[in-house]
Amino acid sequence: MRVLLITGKGGVGKTTVAAATAVRASDLGHRTLVMSTDPAHSLADAFGLEFGDQPVAVNGRLAAQQIDSQRRLEDTWGAVRDHLTELFDWSGLKGVEAEELTVFPGMDEIFALATVRDHVRSGDYDTLVVDCAPTAETLRLLSLPEVLSWYMEKIFPVGRRVARVVRPVINRVTAMPLIGDDRVFEAVASFYERLDGVRDILSDPEITSARLVMNPERMVISEARRTFTYLGLFGYAVDIAVVNRVLPESVTDAYFKRWHEIQQEHLATVEEGFADVAVRRLRLFDEEMVGVDKLRLVGEELYGDDDPTKHFSAGRPFRVEDDADNVVLVIGIPFAANGEVDVLRHADELFVTVGPYRRSLVLPDSLKRREVRRAQLVNGELRVTFGLD
Repeated sequence: MRVLLITGKGGVGKTTVAAATAVRASDLGHRTLVMSTDPAHSLADAFGLEFGDQPVAVNGRLAAQQIDSQRRLEDTWGAVRDHLTELFDWSGLKGVEAEELTVFPGMDEIFALATVRDHVRSGDYDTLVVDCAPTAETLRLLSLPEVLSWYMEKIFPVGRRVARVVRPVINRVTAMPLIGDDRVFEAVASFYERLDGVRDILSDPEITSARLVMNPERMVISEARRTFTYLGLFGYAVDIAVVNRVLPESVTDAYFKRWHEIQQEHLATVEEGFADVAVRRLRLFDEEMVGVDKLRLVGEELYGDDDPTKHFSAGRPFRVEDDADNVVLVIGIPFAANGEVDVLRHADELFVTVGPYRRSLVLPDSLKRREVRRAQLVNGELRVTFGLD
């Protein structure tokens, strides 16, 4: 089973790349599903077809899906939503405003993650191509399993016990609606269980690879570099960087001469900055590449004779190494600078912060009894050394 996450800044052509990748994989005999986690849902537009919440056959080996998160919300979040609606009603907030507040930002991404897990476990497909939302939403999506796991393990059991103790007391002094039974807690637990196993799937480089799509433009490349860093922080392997909309050499009009020069400079930056992964180029086509036939041309140009489901880079996001009597935890965070990286050890957890993102790593047993001696950023890798007292 292969899961390919296609992401990039909005407007760079990631949906076209995802659709073309899926078409190419299916042409080579892989049972393939391409699904969209982008609320804007432009996947159907790329194929020129209509897709819904359930997989729809495109051809014999290819299916496509655009998740209807609202429909799935009704099944999993109903008890929690009803309690929140009652609470808002008590506070005086009614109508559409109250209904909107019962659905939290990011819930559509959660349902997308759960669907990825379901498809992997089903065995119905050999390849799952995920057309991710733009970069910021994708990073939030991929950090959710770890964040929710920490909450459910550390906070949720305490909250459940406290609610049972204080509920009878609070009910005597206020009319504020509290959780009357365990239905809401069970709904939250069920909500979390839908994500059970997603982290193992997405962080396993043998199963999942992320592919970054960018245009040969300074700001777009800078964001792709930051995304590369944050994906490494959360343990996701990137195996291809796609540079889309490159001006062909056949375009010799004087108007585009300067654009050619600028793009060559940016292409050199990409080749240097993404040296550890495969860099693929796609030319700027002279028409919209919509429909299976045109997407097939894009896929053939992007992958050539290669199978898009192969592993184009063997790198792992993090590893553990022995260093004499010490043990070194190595986390790949390319393009990170010393001033934006912070490491904190607390009990059995190691907190690593890079820019606005923080990751909590539960240390393996081999490191729990050791102390952090130093943390160094060396050639795009954070090396945290653990030693015995």
